This record gives sequence, C-alpha cells and structure tokens, in this order.
Amino acid sequence: MSHDRYDDAARERLVEEPPKRVDAPVRTPFERDRARVVHAAASRRLAAKTQVMGPQADDFVRNRLTHSLEVAQIARDLSRALGSQPDIAETAALAHDLGHPPFGHNGERVLAELGEACGGFEGNAQTLRILTRLEAKTDGAGLNLTRATLDACTKYPWPRSEAEEPQGVHADGSPRFVVKFGVYDDDRPVFDWMRRGADGSRQCLEAQVMDLADDVAYSVHDVEDGVAAERVDLTAIDEAAVWQTVRDWYLPDAGDDVLDKTLAGLRSVGSWPQTPYDGGRRSLAALKNLTSDLIGRFCGAVQHATFAAGDGPFVRYAADLVVPEETRLEIAVLKGIAAHYVMRADDRVALMERQRELLAELVALLAHRGPDAMERQFADDWSVAADDADRLRVVVDQVASLTDQSAVAWHAALRGPA
Repeated sequence: MSHDRYDDAARERLVEEPPKRVDAPVRTPFERDRARVVHAAASRRLAAKTQVMGPQADDFVRNRLTHSLEVAQIARDLSRALGSQPDIAETAALAHDLGHPPFGHNGERVLAELGEACGGFEGNAQTLRILTRLEAKTDGAGLNLTRATLDACTKYPWPRSEAEEPQGVHADGSPRFVVKFGVYDDDRPVFDWMRRGADGSRQCLEAQVMDLADDVAYSVHDVEDGVAAERVDLTAIDEAAVWQTVRDWYLPDAGDDVLDKTLAGLRSVGSWPQTPYDGGRRSLAALKNLTSDLIGRFCGAVQHATFAAGDGPFVRYAADLVVPEETRLEIAVLKGIAAHYVMRADDRVALMERQRELLAELVALLAHRGPDAMERQFADDWSVAADDADRLRVVVDQVASLTDQSAVAWHAALRGPA
C-alpha cells in the first residue's frame, strides 16, 4: 500500500492542527485517527452495550466492544489484501457502532420514535455526531479526524430526507419504521466538508470494507453466540421457519429453492457441525474453527471478485468492493438463523418490550428534569439550545451515550421509589 494514494484532501482535518513535538512518535495521520478512536470514552462504553444478547447474560457472549474489535480485525486484513490503507478501514470498524444507544437496535427504535420532533435518531448518524461534535478532543470538531477516515466511518452517506423507506418487520412482528441515514440536519456542515469530492451518495471503498466486515462479523459471530448459549443447533435447523425470518428481515424476494441451495453450500464447509454442540472443549474448538472458516470463505470470495472486476487502485473512489451474490446470500442465511432462534425467541421479545418501556420513561424523565439530571457536557448543551427541538436533541444525545446498565440505574434513580 502506497501512502501517496491518499492525497492532501484525504489527510485534511476540519481544524488544522499544529505540528507534533519533535520527540513524539512518528505516525501517519491515519494512525493518529485510530489512536483517537481507541482512547475515546465512547469506545469504552461499548463494553457495556448490547450486541445481540445483553452483556450481563453470559461471560462468553459478545458486547458492542468485542464485536467492534472483531470487525476491525476483519476490515484491516481485507483492506491490506486489497492494497488500501488498513488504518482507515480499521478505525472505521472500531467506530462504526459508537452511536448505538442502550439495548442496541431496540433502543434505536425507541429514540427514533421519540426523537421525531428533532430529526429522529439513527445509530450511524449518531456515530458521526460523536466523532465530530460530542467526543471531546478538539473544540468544535470532536476527535477532528481526517476526511478519509470520517468518510470511511459513514455507512449511509445521505441525510434523512434522502433515505429509503424501511422494509421488513421487527422481532415482535411490527413493521420497521427506523430509516437508515448518516447525518442529522444540524450536522450537515461537517458532513458536507467531509463529502467534498465524493460521488453522490456512493460509499468510499474503505467504508465498503467496513460495511462488509460488519456483516461478516455479526452473521458469523451471532450464530456462534447462539450456539454457545444453546439457542441454535446447526444440525437441526427448522428451514421453513428460518426462511420466513430471512424474508421478513433481509431478503423479501428469496425463494425456498435459493435458500435451500445456499444452506447446502454452507453445510459443505468442512467444519460445519455434524453433531449437536455440547459445551466441551472439542465442541468449542469445532465451533471456533467453523467461524474462522466462514470468515475466510466470505472475505476470500470478496477479495477475488474485487480483483477480477478491475485493476484498482482500491482506494477511496477509484474502485468498489464486489460482493458475489452467493456470499451475500450465505451471510443473509446466517443472519436469519440467529434472528429466528435468538432475536425472535419469546423470552427475548418480552425483554425487548421492557427495555423499550424503560428507555421511553427515561427520555420523558430527563426532558422533564432538564439539565439538573444530566452530565455536565449535556447540561451545557441544554443551556445554549435554541428551542424545544434542540433541547430534545440534547436529551437524546444524553440517553444514547448511556450503557445498558447505566440506563437502568438512571431510570431507577430519576423515577424514585415506586
């Protein structure tokens, strides 16, 4: 990878920074970006935020931080193989879930509904807000990352007004209503600066790598967590029920014949289990080998397809990542298995309903109490808010910053004795 493939515009920061001390370690701008995300408070909070199963459910299951680390490893390896800047892809992967609120997508659903008056809520738009405004490093610019790194962190490079209508249903069967977008209206100035020179709403190559790495990681690892929690048995899949979930959540037009063929392809992987998981070391090793083989299968297929499609360079807007249809289908089938057996399980659906009720009450309590109930930085934001919509955005920012457990604790403290 040649560093000069990333020009001055790619390395530019919103706020110009003075030269580093002569005795400081020599690092590229993109290595500095990575360090800033690693050391961010928002990164530490991911350790106590839900991935699929809550962080308190089991010592084995993943949380948002461990998931982000795994996405980062996949993104870095694929980026290096393609010849692009691995620090950019890795940083984007480390940052991609920073905007997730308590209780993951379930919490996102609540904040999107309650935040309607201030422009809604979306975890990826919140990530941009954290990186460029809320996380303290450079006054007025958040972490002040380079343009190339910020662009790579932007999974949905468009505002809410240009977002497509959501499809499918939630775990409880209700229609999805959370639209996917990458920037709130009041964050447009930094977004427009970041996207200078971009091709419409196209993702840069490094964002495509991050996006794929996220899909690969959670499709494989959510199944692994489900197997280890004894919710998923890969030797006894109820195909009719799983295929319906796949259609409800991911591939509305996929026929049974296509999904049957896709599952047969996954079962042809040599490490696919032939006997049920029993929790012993042999089963643990077999499960880990399966996850490794699947990740290698998906990333290898994408790498080969991308190289076959063009000569590159595979940098920024000079090329696109190519995901073969077979790989796309296999990832969707794995996500459907986890969704059916874990996210749609009766006990989890009931838990998610209680989580939504708690978060809605917490938003109402904070909106009523105002700055006296908030952390200092959000209380300061409240004091300069221009209107009710701006004050609601401050409440949403505060709630979104909390971990699962701190949301529960804040709710109990603000509500007082029952």
